[in-house]
Amino acid sequence: MNDTYYEFGTAAERWDRAQMFFDAKEYLTAARILGGLVDEAPELVAPRLLLARAYYHSARLAKAEAELLAVLERDPVEEYARLMLGRTLERQGRASEAAPHLRMAAALVGDVQPRDVP
Repeated sequence: MNDTYYEFGTAAERWDRAQMFFDAKEYLTAARILGGLVDEAPELVAPRLLLARAYYHSARLAKAEAELLAVLERDPVEEYARLMLGRTLERQGRASEAAPHLRMAAALVGDVQPRDVP
């Protein structure tokens, strides 16, 4: 791909630009910008989460899954990443793999239904 104007500037400028494209539902462009930010600072969670969301919304589910797993490797109790991973796996028809992530996401936000005690 050719370099374009939205891939230049400071990290803060590119972050703002990526959010603007994401909000405009231009997910592929947002992902392109965010990919560069993630490469520069792989330890940061926010750009990686937004990148995963951009991939999810553009039906690049394997890439979304990879980014979410990278977030959870760094922060296993990141509840939004757990929820997104569960939804991503469900969307791929992998409901049994999704279930534990969805349960954990619910537990992390305190949305645990009481169990019936026999």
